[in-house]
Amino acid sequence: MHYEIRVDGHLSETLSKAFPELDHVTMSGQTVLYGPVVDEAHLYGLLARCRSLGLRVLEMRQVPE
Repeated sequence: MHYEIRVDGHLSETLSKAFPELDHVTMSGQTVLYGPVVDEAHLYGLLARCRSLGLRVLEMRQVPE
C-alpha cells in the first residue's frame, strides 16, 4: 500500500528525517509525505510520529501504487 500524509507547513530537514521511510514534497504551505506503508500498524505509527512531533495532519489517503 502507498499513502500520502499531508501536513500543515513546511517540514525542516530535521523533521523530515523523522520519516526516513517516506519521501516528501512541499507545496502551497503544506508538506506531503508519501511512500509505501507495510500494514495498518505502520500507518498508525506514522500518525503517532506526526502527533508526537506536533505536526497537524490535514489529510491522509491511500494512493494507487
